[in-house]
Amino acid sequence: MAAATAAAAAAAVGTAAVGTAAAGTAAIFLTSYSSSSSSRLPVLRAFPLRQSPIGGDRRRRRDWRRRVSPAEILIPSEESAADPDPTAEIQYDWTQEWYPLYLTANLPDDAPLGLTVFDKQLVVYKDGGGVIRCYEDRCPHRLAKLSEGQIVDGKLECLYHGWQFQGSGECVKIPQLPEGAKIPRAACAKPYEVRDSQGVLWVWMSPSTPPAEDKLPWFEHYARPGFSDVSTIHDLPYDHSILLENLMDPAHVPISHDRTDWTAKREHAQPLVFSVTERSLRGFAGTWRRNDRPTMVNNLRFSAPCVLQNNLQFVDAKGKEQFFSALFLCRPTGQGRSMLIVRFGNSLQSPLLKILPKWYMHQNAGKVFEQDMGFLSSQNEILMRERKPTKDLYLNLRSSDTWVAEYRRWMDRVGHGMPYYFGHQSLSLPKEAAVVEQMPAGAAAAAAAGAPAKGGVGDIYAANPVNRYLRHIVHCKSCRTVVKRFEAWKKVLAAAAVAAAVAAVMVETRRWKAVFLGVVALCSASAWGCAAALGMITTNFVRVHRRL
Repeated sequence: MAAATAAAAAAAVGTAAVGTAAAGTAAIFLTSYSSSSSSRLPVLRAFPLRQSPIGGDRRRRRDWRRRVSPAEILIPSEESAADPDPTAEIQYDWTQEWYPLYLTANLPDDAPLGLTVFDKQLVVYKDGGGVIRCYEDRCPHRLAKLSEGQIVDGKLECLYHGWQFQGSGECVKIPQLPEGAKIPRAACAKPYEVRDSQGVLWVWMSPSTPPAEDKLPWFEHYARPGFSDVSTIHDLPYDHSILLENLMDPAHVPISHDRTDWTAKREHAQPLVFSVTERSLRGFAGTWRRNDRPTMVNNLRFSAPCVLQNNLQFVDAKGKEQFFSALFLCRPTGQGRSMLIVRFGNSLQSPLLKILPKWYMHQNAGKVFEQDMGFLSSQNEILMRERKPTKDLYLNLRSSDTWVAEYRRWMDRVGHGMPYYFGHQSLSLPKEAAVVEQMPAGAAAAAAAGAPAKGGVGDIYAANPVNRYLRHIVHCKSCRTVVKRFEAWKKVLAAAAVAAAVAAVMVETRRWKAVFLGVVALCSASAWGCAAALGMITTNFVRVHRRL
């Protein structure tokens, strides 16, 4: 039984990492172990839980539901005396934080990359020595985007007039400068400090305050020997606060992601049990569990400004300590947009993770985001239109929305130090006009340059942001490589099928006709398989009742 339990747990890890590696699916990933074993559960180590009134058999649960009042079900919209005062003066500066920019492995080696944090536009590139540099994404000459430039001999060149920058932003070449003239001291790019930590590139957004190394996130599980993870990156068409809400919400998983894999089933939707164990300026932490699995306890931690962890630690049947981790690094990329780095890790070596290709896991993660996209985009639109704090708009339940209420109340306390925010009792609307970034420089430059300009000065319009190719593939080296290979193989196999068909017509013997016709069938089926794989990687998920 112990072996069966371990094998099922490993399969659950792989399946959850494949099918639910995104958008609130930490619930699936971190509870799948218990669903794989009904007779022998691991010993869990977690925060102590308060006793919940929800429990017992079905009759007790029904009786409890009849007795509870609305005040017991709903999270109060007003703060209690024990809660921190949201109006208390708290010093917070959003620029004095580290923000996750990109997966280091996906950074281009031969082109600059334009990225944003809130309304600040940045450019990242690798210099001649392989050192990652980051500047403000504008040339000091005439404000042209440096991310539209190129790398020349390890220097970043603005393609408008050829000014070149290196190191900490100093300008080293101006082609139009008269001979013997010195480069002006003001002709330098504004630098930002970056760090490569555990495969993620982080940026310190304060240009005047030295970076606080103690604030740079470090994730213990991901430094453990033998700990493996699946990492993906996604550009999403809704605000980072909406994204974080979604990731903190395990209650939506059985409904929104029903049958995305075998761990998410709508009949499992139920009241959840939450316990808040820590609140501070830096975030909050606590535990949550399903009502029907009291021993399977998940530990959640939100850390400022945009890091969310959902961890499970247990001792398996062999007495060995094991770890599951769902890590979400959310970067605000402007009004109505965000970028998410998802990392699902575990200490169990799942056979599925060795068999299934990486692109399959990535496309399935994209499917999960697409299942939530319509809800979250409309939620974002309503918040912007109504211009009210969430207490006037949300109806939060104690048994599903505890983390959402905690997050919005945290925003009440620190939001004054952000460019804009929507809190539980307060809000501050954006003061800067929305700027929507174009596709990353170098990823689809030809298509971007060929499209006709729309709008007036100061308006930048991007292609459809819900397109999976633009949301994920342009940011993922492995998926771009796979798409190119499938495209090439599809063309080769189609050509081979045509050639074999011609040969089958020309040969006279039945034996050779049968051979060539078999080659036609094999090549045609393989070309169809390549096309199907391309469709899986690049085509958006659409719910059955929404399909034409």
